[in-house]
Parts: sequence; C-alpha cells; structure tokens
Amino acid sequence: MNITTFNAFKSRNYRLYFIGQSVSLIGTWMQKTAVSWVIYSLTHSTFMLGLTLFASQFPSFVFSLIGGVVSDRYNRFRVLLTTQIASMVQASILAIIILLGHYAVWEILALSVMLGVINAFDVPARQSLVYEMIDDKKYLPNALALNSSMVNLSRLIGPAIAGFVLEKLGNEVCFMLNALSFFAVIASLLMMKLPKYLKQVHTKNVFGELREGLVYLKQTPSISFVIIMLGLISLFVLPYSTLLPVYAKDIFKGTASTFGIIDSVIGLGAFSGAIFLASLKPGSNLKKILAVNTLIFGAGLILFSHEGNYPLALVFATVAGFGMMSQITVSNTLIQTTVEPAMRGRVISYYAMAFFGMQPLGGLLIGALSKWVGTPDTMLAEGIFALLIGLLHFRYMRKERLKKQQTMLAIDEPHLQPVMLK
Repeated sequence: MNITTFNAFKSRNYRLYFIGQSVSLIGTWMQKTAVSWVIYSLTHSTFMLGLTLFASQFPSFVFSLIGGVVSDRYNRFRVLLTTQIASMVQASILAIIILLGHYAVWEILALSVMLGVINAFDVPARQSLVYEMIDDKKYLPNALALNSSMVNLSRLIGPAIAGFVLEKLGNEVCFMLNALSFFAVIASLLMMKLPKYLKQVHTKNVFGELREGLVYLKQTPSISFVIIMLGLISLFVLPYSTLLPVYAKDIFKGTASTFGIIDSVIGLGAFSGAIFLASLKPGSNLKKILAVNTLIFGAGLILFSHEGNYPLALVFATVAGFGMMSQITVSNTLIQTTVEPAMRGRVISYYAMAFFGMQPLGGLLIGALSKWVGTPDTMLAEGIFALLIGLLHFRYMRKERLKKQQTMLAIDEPHLQPVMLK
C-alpha cells in the first residue's frame, strides 16, 4: 500500500460519499447475513436460500435498464437520494415485522423484492455519480477500487457483527441497526457540493434510448465482452454464497457466528483484493489482472468445496474472496473508463443487469443443483466453471493482440494487406 492508494480522497465529495456509504454498507451486510440465517433456520432448505437471492436481485434484472435511462435523463443526485430514502423505509419495515415476532417467509421475500426494485434505480445512479464526485478524472480507477474496498471491508465487518448480534441480542436488533445506518449515507449526500445540474433535451423516448444503449454495446465489443463474462460468472459462480449457511450449520456443525466468520473471511479476501487494485499504477493491464484473478477465484472455490478442516477452509474462502473481487471492480473500471459520458448510465445498467440480474437465476439453479448432487460437489462445479471463464479471458486477449498486430502491420506495409486479410 502506498500514498497513491488514496488519491481519490483528494475530492471532498468522494470523501463524504465514502464515509456515509461505509456505515450504510455495514448495515446492509448485517441484514443480508441475518436474512440468510433466518430463512435457513425457518426452512432448512438450500432452495429457499436461492429463492431469497432470486427475490432480492431478479427485480434488478427486470428494471435495471429503465434505471439506467432514468440515470441518464434525470438528476442523478436526486435519483440516488430518493433510492437511499426508499431503502431506509424498506429496512425499517423489515425491522418492525421481525421485532413484532409474527413474520413468515413470504413477508421477507416480498420485502426482498421491494429492495431489488429500489436497487435497479440505485446502482446506475450511484455508479454514474461517482464519476461526478471526482475532481481529477485520472483518479477515477482509484475511486472505483476504493469503492470496492469499502464494500468488502463492510462485508468483512458486517457479517461478523451480524453473527454476534444474531446469537447474543436477537434477529430484531440486527435489522434495526441496518435501518439506522441509512442516516449516515443520506447525511453525506446532503453535505455534498456537486456541479449544478444542467437539464438536457432528450429527443428520444425511453425505449429509443434503451435501443441506443444496446447499439452502442454492439459497436463496442471490448465493453460487451466484459459484461457477457460478468453475466456468466454471476449466473454460475457468484451464487456460491447461497450455500454458505449449509457449510456453517451442517458441514462444520456451527452456529450463526460460524456463518458470520465464513462470510467475513471472504470479505477479508475481497478487501485485500480491492486494496491491491487501488494500489496499482495507472496504465496497469486490468484485463490481464481480471483473467488471472478469475483463475484464483475458481481455485479458491475448488479447494474450499470439499475441505473438512474448518481453519483450512477459511484460508481457501479468503483466497476465493480475493479472486472474486476483480469480477466486480475491474469489470466496472474497464466500463467506466472507456464508455462515453452520455451512455454511462445505460451501459452501467447493462453491467448491473449482468451482475445483479443473473445471480438470482443462478441462485435458483445452484440451490436446485445442490439438492441433487450435494453442496460440496455444487461448489466444486462452480469453481471449475470460474477456471473456464478465466481461460476465455486469456483467449479473448490473445485474439485482441493478434488483431492489433495485423492492423499495425497493414498500416506499416500496405502492400502486404491483401495477404494478411486472405
């Protein structure tokens, strides 16, 4: 770690955002951990864990494209402020029903759907607004990496606190703390001094702008490839998290604290990966880093899948978390640093659709598969698929490099161009 790791903090607005989001995200991870534990305690079903993930994230798949258009058409700051207030309302309702003690699985699923709809509008606005928070745009990759470090430090702290709170204080306290955490991010947004919003004239309707975003992706294969690979990872690999309560409760014969610790060490690995990315020098080959870390992600899952020794399993879970980090951060950075500003919201909505939209479908698939072949073999299969995705990244980079070499040769020696194209 060096001084350049924190260059984005030179921007006052980003510092405020980072502090507010850090507090809020700890609460968010506490709620995620608590929801998984409550659902599994009530049902003892891996399929229901997958269904819970589906309920919380599939609405993002359905509405994220509209959320991207909203982010491009309207004041992103106001959109983000609205979604954060709505998230606080959702968290408060969930806390109240848990506190009253008379709740059913369908009520938790319904509130998860509500959160998924909110996130469909929140993610494109929030990710796009980060660009506007940075005074010197050359620090944008650093800001995105720090943003991921914040998410994963929260993932490290949140589940650990949640495990303790669930065991010592009860479910209701965990949910109440998350509801209160939203005051921090809302306050930080209100304290920002952003450039005055200039309303733009839009000649196309919502569907016209959606189509325009899709055409842009087709014409920019370097971005569309990253989104497609992220979609495959989200569908077949990232839902491994739905199986973690099974490892905690049934395989390692543990408690809620055991689940919190497993989730936390994954967060530790991911946080380490984010700090590594934030410390990279400008101009680093992010595509190569993404490919290598995808292989690390797969290897970590494979080693964790059948490991019966709890301490050693935690080490492999940490390795998996380190590799997992690049899927989200590097993909986001490659998109944000190459996309046209006018298309940022819509392209990020496709990114959000690939990341959030595929996971719930994968959660159902992984939940059903684990009932058929067992949890360890399902985790093993996910690790193998991650290795295949990593190899696809290397293959794509090789094709890009050969294409670039052929283009340069054709420019340097025009008389050889017909031969090269034959």
